[in-house]
Amino acid sequence: MSAAIPERPTAAEAGGGTPIVVRLLVLATFVVILNETIMINAIPRLMDSLHITEQSAQWLSTAFMLTMAAVIPVTGWFLQRVTTRRAYALAMGTFLVGTAVSALAPAFAVLLAGRVVQATGTAVMMPLLMTTLMTVVPAQNRGKVMGNVTLAMSVAPALGPAVSGVILQAGSWRLLFVVVLPIAAGVTLFGLRKLENIGEQQASSIDWFSVCVAALGFGGLVYGLSLVGESDHRTLGIGIAAAGIAAIAVFALRQLRLQRDGTPLMDLRTLRYGTFTLSLALMAIGFLTMLGSMILLPLYLQNVRGLSPLETGLLVMPGGLAMGLLGPTVGKAFDRFGSRTLVLPGSIGIALALAGYAQIAMTTPYWKVLGLHVLLMVGLAATFTPVFALGMGALPSHLYSHGSSILGTLQQVAAAFGTALMVTVMSSRTTSQIADGVAAVPAQVSGMKLGFGVAAALAVVTIAIAAKLPQRVAGTDTPADALADADAGPPADGNPDLGERGTVKA
Repeated sequence: MSAAIPERPTAAEAGGGTPIVVRLLVLATFVVILNETIMINAIPRLMDSLHITEQSAQWLSTAFMLTMAAVIPVTGWFLQRVTTRRAYALAMGTFLVGTAVSALAPAFAVLLAGRVVQATGTAVMMPLLMTTLMTVVPAQNRGKVMGNVTLAMSVAPALGPAVSGVILQAGSWRLLFVVVLPIAAGVTLFGLRKLENIGEQQASSIDWFSVCVAALGFGGLVYGLSLVGESDHRTLGIGIAAAGIAAIAVFALRQLRLQRDGTPLMDLRTLRYGTFTLSLALMAIGFLTMLGSMILLPLYLQNVRGLSPLETGLLVMPGGLAMGLLGPTVGKAFDRFGSRTLVLPGSIGIALALAGYAQIAMTTPYWKVLGLHVLLMVGLAATFTPVFALGMGALPSHLYSHGSSILGTLQQVAAAFGTALMVTVMSSRTTSQIADGVAAVPAQVSGMKLGFGVAAALAVVTIAIAAKLPQRVAGTDTPADALADADAGPPADGNPDLGERGTVKA
């Protein structure tokens, strides 16, 4: 897909609303991303039904993230070569096939294969949505529209455990796929009827060496990080993660060479734009803390407090709903006030919520657990929407697809790292406490408190990054030292029109 903007006015340009193409892609993306975390509450059922261990069951989520990390780097090239409708049809068609295979799976291996196919379709939808949005929505309306995108890209994973808890109360784990299948099919058909092609195709070659190295690098890093969370495979996981990092280094060097005399698979020139790079770092840490807390909180509520999957889902649902409902409001506020006004308080709220969870005990009131979760989700809503819009808005149009690919890939790596980090910290602390004679349940609570404490410490880093973000970008950010230029004020000749030339307006 090209980043060229159609000559005719879009809905966003004409009336300031969200274009129909973006609305359709948000709806479809919400459905597919919901499946990334929908299996978390189903692990006990899967263990009984398929006679597998907890470690094996966790692979249904790990394999999803692994596939996403391996496929997303290719989407920048893919979206430039195909039309919007074709990309949508291929992505949703692949997702539907994976969902049907998973629903009918007679054995764990088939179910795992179905999840991999599902993730392949999901990996295309995320960059497709972001690239299309940046193409058809003018800069002055992106905050409001990006608020709707937050619903799909951030709220869907947050609501996954709650939705699965409700569905599992009605019956088998297969219902998780049976319920999603007709909804996804209806969204696909409706989208194909209404969706219009945006921009123009660009014929470009692909470097298959980069494809292979990217799959090995990003996939290996996610796989290794997932093994780090298992005490029996921690050393192996560290080795595989290190090999993945080495492969990513080779991939990066290859892209730098291709940028000079070829077509890079993932254009790293996006990282020359300071606002985008800062936004990328903040999004990664925010996603890491969100997924890490999503792993620890259900463990606390079910293993320590004895709640059922449904009760756990209902307790965390208000926070997820608050995050979704605030998305459009936060987007409008970003259009009016800029980024720091929202991101800085949001980052502080995230750190305070996680610090509060670091004080949990075996008798912590449920209202406090609920309140902290709502604060966490509200903080994430105030952070994600402006950072999405600010970071992508800093890029020139021809780098939109590459920027969204980098963002999506980093999200999966951050999710895997957050999960591995929190589980490793918790299990290490628990084991140490038990060795010192502490009972099993109090030892586990101690491990969870330390895990939340580590997440809170990482959240403090987002506060520092938020303070460095510009208030907004006008047009396209300037590569290299854009942020430094913005903070330095007008140039020496006294000309204050930096914003008009496309640099950051602080």
